[in-house]
Order: sequence, then C-alpha cells, then structure tokens
Amino acid sequence: MIDLVLFAGRVILVVLMYVFLFAAMRAGIGLVRGQRKDAAIWSVDVEKGMQALRGLHVDILGPVVVGRSPSSDIVIDEPYVSATHARFSLQGPALVLEDLNSLNGTLVNNHTIEQAVTLRDGDEVQIGDTIMRVSRR
Repeated sequence: MIDLVLFAGRVILVVLMYVFLFAAMRAGIGLVRGQRKDAAIWSVDVEKGMQALRGLHVDILGPVVVGRSPSSDIVIDEPYVSATHARFSLQGPALVLEDLNSLNGTLVNNHTIEQAVTLRDGDEVQIGDTIMRVSRR
C-alpha cells in the first residue's frame, strides 16, 4: 500500500514540475514578444549641426549617450559639448532624456532641463549647436 502512495506522489510531483515549466516558458515567450514589439519605436534624427552629423538617424534600442568623447554613441565634436553630455534611455514605452551634469546644459524645446525628462514625439533636443528631433514609429 505504501508503494502505491509513494508512486502516486512521484507522478503528481512530475506533473506539477511540467506544469510549472510550461507556465514559466509561456511567460518568458510573452516577455520576449513584448520586447520585440516595442524595440526601435523611438529614433533620433540630427537636423542641424556639424556637416558630418546632419541626416544621422539613430534607433533607440537601449541607452544612447551623446557627447564629445569618442566612446559616446553620438559624437558631437564641439567645444560646448561635454565628454558625456546627455543620455537617451527607454523606460518601458517612454523615451527619457537625462543631462549628465554637463557644463552648458541640454535643451528640450528651447528649455534647459534640470532633471530627467520624458520626451514626446516631435520634441526637439539641442546639445551645443546640434539640434535633434525625436520621433516614435
């Protein structure tokens, strides 16, 4: 009799493990699908500035650092731009711009930002003499 109870317990344990693994797999696939759906919906286009940068289009897939440093994602080689001046980052479906304690500040729609700002489609970002427009697809 005890052998039958132990066997039934093992079967129930294996079934519960498969149910748990199936639920975890479905949740993981849902998260991956959500990331792919939201990926590259925000982009930055350089409209005004140095000749080499005009027309530059960058899809925001993760944090994008703007600055004078060659290690920046968008390099603006101007004297009024700090080495790491500002950062675009995704927070859920929103695009956020943060000034990284630059000396000359970052402007959004001609207003200097003091803290991280959530951007909207069509907003204009100015760093030094370079003007960029953000858009959502």
